[in-house]
This record gives sequence, structure tokens and C-alpha cells, in this order.
Amino acid sequence: MSRCATLRELIDLQAKVRPEQTYLITPETDRSMSYAQLQNHSQAFSLKLQQAGIAKGDKVAMLLDNGYWTVAIMLGAMYCGAVIVPMNAVAGSSILDYVLDHSDARMLFVSPHYQEKYPALIETATAKMTVTMVDQANFTFNSGSFNNDALSPVTTEDGAVLIYTSGTTGRPKGVQLSHKNVLAGAQNTADAHQLNDTDRGLCVLPLYHINAEIVSVLGSLVSGGSLVLPPKFSVSSFWQIIADKQCTWFSLVPTIVAYLLDHAEREGICAELNDYISTNVKFGRSASAPLSPEMHKEFEEKFSVSLIETMGLTETAAQILSNPLPPGRIKYGSPGIAIGNEAKIIDDHGNECPRGVSGELMIRGDNVLSAYYKNETATKAAITADKWLHTGDLAMQDEEGYFFITGRLKELIIKGGENISPREIDEVLFSHSAVLEAAAFAVDHREYGQEVMACVVLKQDVSVDCETLRAFAETELGKFKAPRQIYILEELPKGPSGKVQRLKLADLLA
Repeated sequence: MSRCATLRELIDLQAKVRPEQTYLITPETDRSMSYAQLQNHSQAFSLKLQQAGIAKGDKVAMLLDNGYWTVAIMLGAMYCGAVIVPMNAVAGSSILDYVLDHSDARMLFVSPHYQEKYPALIETATAKMTVTMVDQANFTFNSGSFNNDALSPVTTEDGAVLIYTSGTTGRPKGVQLSHKNVLAGAQNTADAHQLNDTDRGLCVLPLYHINAEIVSVLGSLVSGGSLVLPPKFSVSSFWQIIADKQCTWFSLVPTIVAYLLDHAEREGICAELNDYISTNVKFGRSASAPLSPEMHKEFEEKFSVSLIETMGLTETAAQILSNPLPPGRIKYGSPGIAIGNEAKIIDDHGNECPRGVSGELMIRGDNVLSAYYKNETATKAAITADKWLHTGDLAMQDEEGYFFITGRLKELIIKGGENISPREIDEVLFSHSAVLEAAAFAVDHREYGQEVMACVVLKQDVSVDCETLRAFAETELGKFKAPRQIYILEELPKGPSGKVQRLKLADLLA
């Protein structure tokens, strides 16, 4: 199939090639959407936006949980030529208010649940823009006479998505992604995982995050496959949904990997489900945060399915690196090789590092953002004149081209002049049988400059004290690198992707 320049072209093409094939299944409402219905919904939504005075390039915000109409609104807005603004539902009212104002949104689609949760936000929004309630069970687009010629032409460089990053400090930045960007990100996913029209993915990640939007929703769309979209992740029903809906792949984050392993250890998994997984599921993928090698290996042994570690950024329309599918070599601890874009490691002077030497990971390709919205300073700081993106991630590349992430530039712990990677400490703590999640971080220290600390979440029904964990870490890491103190928490602060926000931990414990 020829590659399309815009999302509108892609939806129209898929509706022509495979009109009756299922594109979307939403188990909670027991509904399915064919490719022809996707086109019809996109056209009906375009008509609705036109009638509301929404022009090409206008921003349309959504504050919605996963569901049938969430997908239709998101894709329909892009089809029309508007720019969809997915709002992070767990960001808090002040951030949501900032995003709604900064994005210049002209419409807001919101669920009854979030209307009740954020009444002041909705009241403020109602005074500025059209606000529409979306009940997944009862909502619909009013059909009317649609004239495709009445739509403004959309080009590959036109805006498609404006999504705000969940930065660890300061206000979130608005990442502008064009049609070229989002389709390139989706195609990179499809190419890396060899997706085709017989594949069906399970998405349990939220649609306000770049992973779910590009990898699952658009990755399925560009490959002509289908997607199963429950309202949220449920550890008890995850494998049953995969079997019931005949999924061939799924997308996770490391936190969910940990929960599935913990649940299987306590509850087990029935032979019937094991048979389906080992026979019919091609792979699972993990992204958004580094996956511990121990957890990676345990997952594959427990569930008899290959887990593909990948890496993506909001600024790159999701995936930039991926391990290959079997029989290609999967390297534990590595998010893989560059697929669909260029990647390199540079030193402090901008020179490319030799293999085995750590530096900053840089990315270039059609998937890289066009700009940060209304933030020229951040755009110039992030994107070089020759279109390379500074990721802010520290990495090294081995002789076979696999990348290994060693930390974040802002998260690196510098103790007594020595650089310490928080991930190295995380992985040691992960290896303790009682630890479900772990995150090392820095605190200021008068003599060393910074000192190493860590927080952990324990597995359910397991008990261990902080000093035992600290002694374990010291045995494995040595006294210099080991955390001076370890705290046991109920949960770690995370962004919408499931990535631990280390820089918040020191403030949390102050």
C-alpha cells in the first residue's frame, strides 16, 4: 500500500481498500468500528466542527478516558484539518487549566467523570469555548450531508497533534506534531514490529499519551490491522481480554510488566490462557521507561511470549529505537536499534562518540517535532540547524548498533565528582525479591555535592525493612554508590507514560 501524506488520505484509503474490516473494538461497550465507519465518523465529526466554526489549524481539546468516541474524536479532528489537544487527565487542575489556555483551544470534549472532577476548569472553559459532554455509551455525531470538497486541503506539514510533555519541572511544553510526524511515527512502529492487516493489538495505556496515540491507534491504522481498547488497564483481566478478543500483540510500560508478574506469582495463570498466549501472541512491547533486564527475562519465561523493549519520546511521535522481533536478537537492558530515523551519540562538544562511549542521544527523522508551541527558545535549544533533536538522554552504543540508556542529563547523580547512573542503582534494587518498583535520586550534600538516595515500592504481601534493602544495595554496589537511605512508599510519582519522575522524589520526602 502506498504511503499517505496526511491522516485524511490514510483513512480514506483504508476505507476504500478494506471497508468492512474491523478497526476498533471497545470491550466495555461491546462495540466495534469498521474502516468504513471510521471514515463516516471522521466525516460526520468534520461536519460538526465546520458548523461550530472550527477552521483548519484550530485547536480541539479532549479530556476523555479511553473509549470508542475518544478514538473517533481524535482521528476525526485530524481528518478535518484541526489539531487535537489530548489533555493529561491525571495532571491536576492547574496544569489542565494552563494547557487549555496555552493551546488556544476553541472546543473541549470532556467526559462526565472529568466534568465532575474538575468543575472549576469546566466552568472557566465554558465561558471561553464550546464544551461538549461525551458519554461513551450514548454519545454520537449527528449525521448530515457531507461534502468532502468543502474541507480545507491538508498538507503533510500541517499540524495534527499538540500534546504537552509531562516534564519533571516547570510548565509542560506543547509539542507540535504535523501529519508527516505522526504518520512517520506510526509507520516506524509498524515497520519495526512487522505489523500487517491480520494483526490485532491490545492497548491499555491512556489515549492522552503519545504511546497509545501513535503506537496503538495509528500503528494499527497504517498497517490495516485492528485495535482492542478497554477503558483502562486491569491486571486481573489483561490476559483474558487478549484471548477473548484474539489479540496478536500488546503494548505496555514497565510498571504494568511488574504488576502482571506480581499478579501471576500470587494468582497463577490458567493453562488455557497460557496456550493461547504461546500459540497466537507474536510479541508484547515495552516502552516509556527503561525495563529491568531481570524483569524482562522473568516476563518472557513466565508468559512464554517475546517482550520487545523499545524507546520513544513525545517529541518524536513515539518510537525511535526498537529491538527486532525474533529470530532477530533481543538484548536485555537495551531499547534496541534505530528504525525509521537516525540516531547518534554526541559528547559535550557536539562530536559523535565512538562505540562504547556515553554521551547524549540525538535523533533525526520525519517523526521529529516541528516546534514547541509558542516557545521559540525551547525549540532552538532542542533542535539543531541540521534537524537533530537533543533528547536529554544519556546513552552509549555497542559494536552491533544497539543503544543502552544510562540516564537523563538532569537526573545524573554527581557524587564527589563521580557520575552515578540512577538506573544502575534501580536495577540492583529490582533484583531483590521483595521489590516491585525502585527509583534512585540525588539530594544535596555539603561534602559530596550530591548524595544517593532511593525509594521503592514492595510487592504485595511481602515485608522487608529499609535497612535490609540498604545493606543489600551496599553489598551489590559498594558503599560509595549505594543509597545512603532507602524509603518504602505506597507508590512512586509518575508521568502519564508511567515514567518515574525522579526529580519529584526529593521534594516528596522533604
